[in-house]
Amino acid sequence: MTPTPPVQVKNLAKRYGDSSVFANVSFTVAAGEFVAIVGESGVGKSTLLNCLAGLDTWDAGQVQVMGHDLGQRSDAQLALLRRQHIGFVFQAFHVLPHLDVAQNIALPLLLMQQPDDERVARMLQAVGLDGLGARLPQQLSGGQLQRVAIARALVHRPALLLADEPTGNLDPTTSAKVLDVLLAQTREHGAALVLVTHSQAAAARADRVLHLSGSGIRI
Repeated sequence: MTPTPPVQVKNLAKRYGDSSVFANVSFTVAAGEFVAIVGESGVGKSTLLNCLAGLDTWDAGQVQVMGHDLGQRSDAQLALLRRQHIGFVFQAFHVLPHLDVAQNIALPLLLMQQPDDERVARMLQAVGLDGLGARLPQQLSGGQLQRVAIARALVHRPALLLADEPTGNLDPTTSAKVLDVLLAQTREHGAALVLVTHSQAAAARADRVLHLSGSGIRI
């Protein structure tokens, strides 16, 4: 039996009023595959990523995550599906300043009512933050904060990891190190990785690069 791919997109279209953002977007991402989505600014790359997470709506087409049709799910069902199957890494980190590093990483497990201090400790070590679990976010560098975000996105072992310009605020050397961590962790856990980026260096490391335009996706 063919395994269910983490994400399938079929003829997806998104509009804002009378303006088309994108249309005819179709692609599938297999488990363990790294797909980079590139395109000009304003073409809807981040919007597409939000659609894959069920954080935004669309006007035509279908998004399936682990076989679940997101368009047929309620907000509560989408929230539960995200907790179980999706990790999201944002450009702006979105760590909670009043929680320490370990508490930030543990959030997905707490939301699932599955606290696991040992797993959090292993994630800290895996992303190179061993010994920093008790620090507050304001005590970390930008590269360290992005590693916190990666650890938080992966700690619940999602089937699909979505990353929106995760190295956009970092210098080239730190960007390369963060991408190393991201790829190592996703491949260790067999997660599908969909990364939106303007970085040619990041896109060059993908298994596939998809070019998004208003008329669809091309390889």
